[in-house]
Amino acid sequence: MSQIVWIARHANRLDFVNPDWFLTAERRYDPPLSDDGVVQAQQLANRLKGENIAHIFASPFLRTVQTANKVAEALNLSIKLETGLSEWLNPAWMTEEPERLSISALAELFPRIDIGYTSRIAANYPETHEKVRERSGQTARCLANEFFPKNILLVAHGASVLGGAMGLVGEIAKTEVKASLCSLVKVVRQDSQWLLELKGDISHLSLVEKVIRFN
Repeated sequence: MSQIVWIARHANRLDFVNPDWFLTAERRYDPPLSDDGVVQAQQLANRLKGENIAHIFASPFLRTVQTANKVAEALNLSIKLETGLSEWLNPAWMTEEPERLSISALAELFPRIDIGYTSRIAANYPETHEKVRERSGQTARCLANEFFPKNILLVAHGASVLGGAMGLVGEIAKTEVKASLCSLVKVVRQDSQWLLELKGDISHLSLVEKVIRFN
């Protein structure tokens, strides 16, 4: 039997467009999507129509939930919040553990969130580069195996997209996958083997970043 695991990075974020947002933000490490990011998320949703995706999992950060919600609306699916897909909790980027909206607050904003789902993998601040890859790789394997043979979508961040892909196909993903904003990775399971079919596709986007940033 076969299975497809899609892994998408969130769309463009407000603090990339307006760096001053960070100075006065209530949750400065949890920015929302920018206006063009909302357009990107809708384009991702349009791309994934007809791909027979059965489950959507998203990091609990606002930008990933917003991105996943566009896809969930297009596919008429729920969203399962999975901490294992979280941003790299890098102390060089974040001076303290990032504050996020609670699950209940997110569910009020995004009713498609499945409040009955329990996250499978934890993410603990602070994290090394090795730890985020280990954590996100473990998450991808766990969800692929638990929900096999259903096709699933993981909506994550630059480092956790790469780590998730590495968790399935191994070290080859380190050099092959390019996790730009709202890009799409496709990994196919054939019997016991994982094949990397898309390595960070952005052909569905009308607006793309010129320099890939992994934060």
